[in-house]
Parts: sequence; C-alpha cells; structure tokens
Amino acid sequence: MSDVEMVRTDLFIGGGWVAPESTEVIEVVSPATEEVIGRAPHASTADVDRAVAAARAALVDGPWPAMSAGERAEVMAALSAQLQARSMEIADLITAENGSPASFSLMGQVFASTMVLDYYTELARTFAFTDERTGIMGPVTVRREPVGVVGAIVPWNVPLFTTMLKLAPAMAAGCTVVLKPAPETPLDAYILAEAAEAAGVPAGVLNIVAAGREVGEHLVTHPGVDKIAFTGSTAAGRAIAALCGQLLRRCTLELGGKSAAVICDDADVDTTIAGLLPASTMNNGQACVAQTRLLVPNSRKAEFTDAIAAAVGALVVGDPADPATQVGPLTSARQRERVEGYIAAGRDQGATVAVGGGRPAGFDRGWYVEPTVFADVDNGMRIAQEEIFGPVLAVIGYDDVDDAVAIANDSEYGLSGSVWSADVERATAIANRMQTGTVSVNGFMIEFCAPFGGFKNSGLGRELGPEGLAHYLEYKTVMYPSGGM
Repeated sequence: MSDVEMVRTDLFIGGGWVAPESTEVIEVVSPATEEVIGRAPHASTADVDRAVAAARAALVDGPWPAMSAGERAEVMAALSAQLQARSMEIADLITAENGSPASFSLMGQVFASTMVLDYYTELARTFAFTDERTGIMGPVTVRREPVGVVGAIVPWNVPLFTTMLKLAPAMAAGCTVVLKPAPETPLDAYILAEAAEAAGVPAGVLNIVAAGREVGEHLVTHPGVDKIAFTGSTAAGRAIAALCGQLLRRCTLELGGKSAAVICDDADVDTTIAGLLPASTMNNGQACVAQTRLLVPNSRKAEFTDAIAAAVGALVVGDPADPATQVGPLTSARQRERVEGYIAAGRDQGATVAVGGGRPAGFDRGWYVEPTVFADVDNGMRIAQEEIFGPVLAVIGYDDVDDAVAIANDSEYGLSGSVWSADVERATAIANRMQTGTVSVNGFMIEFCAPFGGFKNSGLGRELGPEGLAHYLEYKTVMYPSGGM
C-alpha cells in the first residue's frame, strides 16, 4: 500500500472531494502490528449537514430522480465493474484495516459485495415499480417511489458488504445515501467513492462521512434524513430504534446474533466439521452470523467435542496478509479485551476450555486471541447467551431433538443457524422449528435473492431479496373514476 492510498485528507460530498469542517483525524491502526497505517478526516456534525443537503439536492433537483429504473441499473452496473476492477486492492486494504484474513477478504469482503450490487442491478431492470389494479369504483395505479434520503451506518467487520446491503437497494429504488463508515475502517470507503466517480454516479447520490457515535447520532436525527439503515450491535440498534421511533423515521436494523448449529446424531463427524468450522470462525469470529453455539447429541458428545477441539486447534493463526492464515487478529485492543473477558467468564461459570483460551505464542504485537472451544457449557452461561464476536465456540449437549430445538431457541437472538444431518428431511423439519431469520441445512450460506435479517433482538426488517428493496420504497395509490384512465 502506498502512502497516498492510506492517507486521506478530504471527504466525498456532493460528487466531489471537499475539505472537512473539523481538523479531527481518524488514525487507522493495524490490528496485526498495532502501528498507525493510515489517516482520514473525522467528519463533524457540520460535515453531516453538508452531506445530507447534497443528498437532498440530488434527490429533488438532480438527474437521479428523472432516470428510469433501467437507467439507474446501468449506473449500478458501471459501479460494480469499477469495484471489481479494483477488487484485490480493496481486499488488501480491508485486511490492513481490520485484520480480516486474506483468505477471506477477496470473496467475503469484496466479491460478496459486488454480487449484492449485481443482484439489485438486475432486480431494478425487472421490478414492477408500478402496477394497475381494478378497484370497485374505478382503476387504481399503485406506485413504488423512493423513500428519500437514506442514512446508512455500517460496522467495521465487513464494511463494504454491509454498505452494499444498503447502498444497492437504495440506488435501485432511486434513493440518495449518506454513508457513515465506522472509524476503525474509514479507508475502503474512499475506493468506493472513487469507483462511484468513475462509474458516473450523479453528484450527491452517494456521500461518505466517516465518524464516531456522536456524529452518527446526528445523522440518525437529522431532519433531512428519511430512513436509517444500520448494521451493528443490539445495544446501538435499540438506541437508534428509540430515536427513529420518536421521529416516526423509517429504519431497518441488522443486529447481533448467537447462532446455533444443531448437529444431529446421524451426522458424519468429519464432513460436518469441515463444513461448519468456516461458518463458526469466519473473519476471526467477527461475524454476526457466526455459528458459535454447537449443539451436539449427548450420546456422541465426547466424540464431537474432541473432533471440534482438534480442528479448531489446527487452525493457522497469523499475519492476516498471509494467504495461509485462517485466523488473524481481532480488530482492536478493545475488542480483544472484550473477548478475553468472555473467556474468563466461561471459566468462572464452570465451562471447560477444550482448546485455546489464551493468546497465541509468538505474537508479541497484534490483538490476537487463540481460537477457543469451551466444553461442558450450559446454555444459561454468558458464553452461550451473549454475542462474543471473536473465535470462541461453545459446545452444548442435548438429549433429543426437542431438547436441541429448545436450546437453539433459548436465546434473545435469532439471526442465523444451521442443521447438520444425513437425512435432509429430518434436518429441514428441525430448521422449520428454529426461531431465526435464516437457517442452512448441511452447510452455511447467504442467498442474495432471499431476505436476510433476524427474529427477536437480532433486528427489524430485512435486507437482500426483493424484501430488502421494499424497505427503500414508499407506496402511493392513485385512484381514478370509472373510465378515467
């Protein structure tokens, strides 16, 4: 990475690069070396005001609202092409920012993002933004119009992907966006801005202001914003929901998870662990959908626990830029302290460390934690109930299928889950009883054509699929007298 790529001085507002109102700077620290590797402006509330004004102007007076959905799709396709052309650069940058392993970054951080954009590009070309209906009194036209200016607030773990979950449907709907990246990962959004410029995205359709929580709250409550789209912790989501509720402001919230993987008594050990482990430790365990509660039958508990511990213990921990690394450092010192606090809590509450539980040897610098497996876990323990957001797995025994379903559903969260069995029909029956937004059978996946989101405290609304687009649309009914059209 060159110094030019890692040091930024301006903000992207209104289709151009503008000097920030504040002199405050975000220092980007490498999770692997603990050294400052980049800098970017910390946006102020005045910068948010400028960004929202630019987005409003683009929505009202710019070319964007006059474009057809097909014309917007052409711009979106050009944006995807620009991002794909710089895919390795983006992947390397995100790895440098947040410690995401290079083995995960290209697909998980970049191509997954452009695939979401490509899905909504095609949907924009085919979606029925108007339809005609026959009413009792006469014909009716139902229009689907953009909700307006969207404030998109994204986390640091998969910054481009969570951005695209919001930006892509917003663009397809005809909305304009003010994006607030997390202060831990401000730099990759600059490549997104450059790609938007090169793709011909009209001025003000995308505005980017990286900042911390206080500035984010200003965006949430800004009178010029029509909708908030947020991915992050359940605690922050509750605060945003309260603010949006007071303002009657639309919001979608993709929040925390504590997903259960139900391993049936007929599951093959080797096949199951080979498929499950990447879903449990992806992105250094810093994924809201991570399968971190591993429910195993008591009749085979020792067998599965030993095999899981052996597989986790064999994971390659190291420099996230090394393609051989499977688990890199956590994103920040604060995050490592959080994870280590949960490991201590697991021990204090009587769980047994089957593997890991400390800091890996040989890493004097970097925010590393050993991939850890706890055995003898009761589902009431903190390590089974609270989202850890690190490479820490809890093996929980169950007696029968009813017991497994009860344990899986005994959670304040309901975002993801999986079922592993030699019998697909049996696994499907279990999946249908789980109180969670997405469930995979004998694998782990997210399908971009289908809604993604959570039950209970895992959020409000859905992203992906046509259901995700619907959250960026307002419905208008135009009625005519009989024979009036």
